[in-house]
Amino acid sequence: TGIPIGPVNVAVIDAAYRHTVRRALAVGFGGAVADCLYATLGVLGITPILKANPAIPPILNAVSGLVLVIYGVLTARSRPVSPIDSEAPRSPNPSKEMWSGFTVGVALIFLNPAALVTWVIMIGKFIPDASTQEGLATAGGILVGSFLWFSLVAFLTHRGKHLLGETFTWIPRLLGVGLICYGLYLEYVALRYYLL
Repeated sequence: TGIPIGPVNVAVIDAAYRHTVRRALAVGFGGAVADCLYATLGVLGITPILKANPAIPPILNAVSGLVLVIYGVLTARSRPVSPIDSEAPRSPNPSKEMWSGFTVGVALIFLNPAALVTWVIMIGKFIPDASTQEGLATAGGILVGSFLWFSLVAFLTHRGKHLLGETFTWIPRLLGVGLICYGLYLEYVALRYYLL
């Protein structure tokens, strides 16, 4: 579920391009932790709650859409770092940089109802008869797998930035526009639920 280009992949690419690989890895780790927590909710059986309260997903869609539009605007308007700046010394406060990246990754997953529904459905479909321990082991595997994927995206972006130089500057803008479009789509889905 992490492979399609979604909000966390975009944030990892943006962090690796405009900041450091360290920050991109922190964003990816935050996304992986949130994926794991959503998978754990699937293991613990949140599906009946969502089915009993059909108004919850549209509300989550509306909130998620707003957050993604704002994040998309910030990403699209961001000023790319020049290749010379990318070789500058690391951030003077690496722990702040890591914490900031981690919170972005967690927030982008938590505010994305598609992630919640996807993990609940995936867990319910693929391990319906698993014990709690087996389900939690699966959630731990999701943490590791998601983090490995996001790490690969971060390293490929960092490498591509150095190979492509100035021609790489359009990518954060394009990704920001994509996030805005996805956020507007989520707003449409939420609005359609209440209008129909």
